[in-house]
Amino acid sequence: MTSVINVNLPEQSYEIAITSLLLSETLHERDATRTSSDANAPSSLDRLGQQMSSLNLGKKVLLVSNPTIFKHFGERAITSLKSAGFEVASCNLPPGERYKTLNSIQKIYDVALENRLERSSTMVALGGGVIGDMTGFAAATWLRGINVVQVPTSLLAMVDSAIGGKTGVNHPHGKNLIGAFHQPRLVLIDPDVLKTLPMREFRAGMAEVIKYGVIWDAELFAQLEASKRLDQLRYVKPDLITSILTRSCQAKADVVSKDEKEGGLRAILNYGHTIGHTVESLTGYRLVNHGEAVAIGMVAAGQIAVDLGLWQKEDTERQNALIQKAGLPTQLPDGVDIEAIIEALQLDKKVKAGKVRFVLPTEIGVVKITDEVPSDIIRQVLRGM
Repeated sequence: MTSVINVNLPEQSYEIAITSLLLSETLHERDATRTSSDANAPSSLDRLGQQMSSLNLGKKVLLVSNPTIFKHFGERAITSLKSAGFEVASCNLPPGERYKTLNSIQKIYDVALENRLERSSTMVALGGGVIGDMTGFAAATWLRGINVVQVPTSLLAMVDSAIGGKTGVNHPHGKNLIGAFHQPRLVLIDPDVLKTLPMREFRAGMAEVIKYGVIWDAELFAQLEASKRLDQLRYVKPDLITSILTRSCQAKADVVSKDEKEGGLRAILNYGHTIGHTVESLTGYRLVNHGEAVAIGMVAAGQIAVDLGLWQKEDTERQNALIQKAGLPTQLPDGVDIEAIIEALQLDKKVKAGKVRFVLPTEIGVVKITDEVPSDIIRQVLRGM
């Protein structure tokens, strides 16, 4: 069974196709108990070529991944694409946020040139958020824009970065300062691939899920609160994983459909990211990953909202309890200079007329955007972390 969520846009709408999990106690138990027929059952990856054929794309495809992901899923994806009549080349990039640079984009361009990708050709991003962002940016800029298909393999990419068309790479002085909006033709999500995801990366994805609960979906927030553990995939029941994926993707689709290029409403998706991005950048993208940084940013934003009288203290405590349940940090990393954070905030993409815009909650499921946050309040909150 596949759930389909539509992202409705004026120029290029597309589908998010989410394969349902087979019923079992957990994904890990499924591995131990699956029958031989289950093992051979087709998954989303095996239908990738078929799904892309229905979009009337050109025959040339460049699959972009990293060596770890490619080892798990690359050949299956290529086999599916070739069986559907596509000519497939591949490009593997080093894993990690610190490689999300223009040098990596150059490598994609080189393979695209070598294989003579045309304007009707397609780049397929097989990986997490870093691969998805880079592949999307390469597709947006190769021949002034070619097709891209997102096949996310991490929870974070499934619920957030693969959807909405934000693409880009990092500048040494800031995260995602170089980029473009370039919507995918398709987002194909197979939750079964999460069984190969490292636990730390699963927890990172949970940060974005918690974000959706705070900014948009109080029911999702309540479902997360009802779960005994959120820090490992094995403890999250399949029906909750299905709800996490469908509700998070629906929230992202709803927001993007109303505001494709972040003219207003879409900015709420940056909850926790304002301070989170600065923490990532100041620690060289090595000490904390994106989800961990967003968790820290949500704790800070929640406390700022409390100090400004916008949010109830008990609600920020509920949020922080969920963050801790997901095994995510609630404190600033040791050695991060608070004044450096204040200075780095001025380089944030969301700065307008010199004022830093914050997304701040007013109740569970509701937030507001404001640029009226005094620097002294930010310092006070950060010093308390």
